[in-house]
Amino acid sequence: MDADSVVGYFRGKSILITGSTGFLGKVLVEKILRVQPDVKKLFLLIRASNAESAKLRIQNEVTGTEIFQVLKEKYGLGFDNFIEEKICPLVGDIMYENFGLDTAKLRELSNNVDIIFNGAATTNFSERYDVAFDTNVLGTKHVCAFARKCTRLKMLLHVSTAYVAGEQMGIIEEKPFLMGETLRVGTHLDIESEINLIKDTRIELKANCSTEKDERKTMKELGLKRARKFGWPNTYVFTKAMGEMLLGQLRGDFPVVILRPSMITSILKEPLPGWMEVIRTIDSVIIGYAKQTFSFFLADLDSIMDVIPVDMVVNAMMVSMVAHSEEQGHIIYHVTSSMRNPATYAVLSKSVHRYFSDNPPCTGRNGQRVRLKKMRFFSTVTGIRLYMAIKYKLPLEMLRLVNMALCGVLSRRYNELSKKYRFVMQLIELYAPFSLFKGCFDDMNLERLRMAMNKDQNNNEAYYFDFDPKSIDWDNYFYSVHIPGVLKYMCD
Repeated sequence: MDADSVVGYFRGKSILITGSTGFLGKVLVEKILRVQPDVKKLFLLIRASNAESAKLRIQNEVTGTEIFQVLKEKYGLGFDNFIEEKICPLVGDIMYENFGLDTAKLRELSNNVDIIFNGAATTNFSERYDVAFDTNVLGTKHVCAFARKCTRLKMLLHVSTAYVAGEQMGIIEEKPFLMGETLRVGTHLDIESEINLIKDTRIELKANCSTEKDERKTMKELGLKRARKFGWPNTYVFTKAMGEMLLGQLRGDFPVVILRPSMITSILKEPLPGWMEVIRTIDSVIIGYAKQTFSFFLADLDSIMDVIPVDMVVNAMMVSMVAHSEEQGHIIYHVTSSMRNPATYAVLSKSVHRYFSDNPPCTGRNGQRVRLKKMRFFSTVTGIRLYMAIKYKLPLEMLRLVNMALCGVLSRRYNELSKKYRFVMQLIELYAPFSLFKGCFDDMNLERLRMAMNKDQNNNEAYYFDFDPKSIDWDNYFYSVHIPGVLKYMCD
């Protein structure tokens, strides 16, 4: 298999894509259209009130983004016609059976789709349990049910996350979850019971005439409670793991590929190096330096942070689609870097400090350059809690006593600062399992896929399908690509 065969595979194919307005989804849409303009149709499932609204969302959130500039330059005035010919908006949502499509549209779709890419998900770590469950669990079930109706389906690719592994340490294998499997010894997960629990909680909240704020708080707390009961650190990875379980149980005879990327970062090579849309955990370090407002970060400098550029993830997806098309089976790929080319937080820290030493941010009065403060890293939650208590909690407590002495004159200020303090502490608890992660993702399956690709690839960058993290110089990537990308696209 070589790059030309990958490109050729998508000629004449119709692909259903969920999650196309997300970071990963739109990079996939752009790549397919750029390397294979003879793709037959991309059906994009969009949450919208009507067809016109769906079309507008695609224009604003997908084809109107900077990464489509290469295609716009190629087609010029014909760009809109090309997009209209190739992209078909579908008003629907994976949280509903048959995506909420009417019978005629469902029949048309099921008779034409060759490939399904399921990238729709809610990625909020502390999302309401019912919302996360509807999309990440039931949504996967509905995608699988639809796939079984497709008469010409070649394969289904589902995007999960490497962090369904929870807080495991050591080597983490590319193996599927068994139905009911958990990460906590002595527990068993029953998805049907979770559905009933959500229903009962909704009924109880309604019976108590709970406010929207109380309902949201209760559902968020329920998600975290259930996740931690079974060994997962948050609602997001817990529901993604359940989605994988259902996919393994309900898949039909068609091939299923589950991709588990680690932390997805900005584009490395093409079409637009440094382009990104979502702030990741590590970007807090960069933004903290840029604005000189964030002086500490929870991470062990000697620990590995598993990151992977988004274009490598998309390349791996497209190659895996070709490799497993019309093959029976179920395979999992870790699209990660910790095994082949690990990067530590120390590399990021040094790259960031070097970048801002060479390019000092203008954050002083009248835009003058300021003296850089080096960020402080904490390798334990206990350490950062102690730091927060001395630097922020103690002064906050003093402010509370002064406010009492002044009969509440400073109540507003105290309440604002207290709320910020609680918010930061919640973030620390929520992100600690990721920033202090001690596992290493085995990627032997993906290495075999890399080896199956002909190394003598076309020199044309547009036809390049590199997904080998060994090719990345992390210091150069952070300094020359990712940090400038964060500043350009995330700090405006």
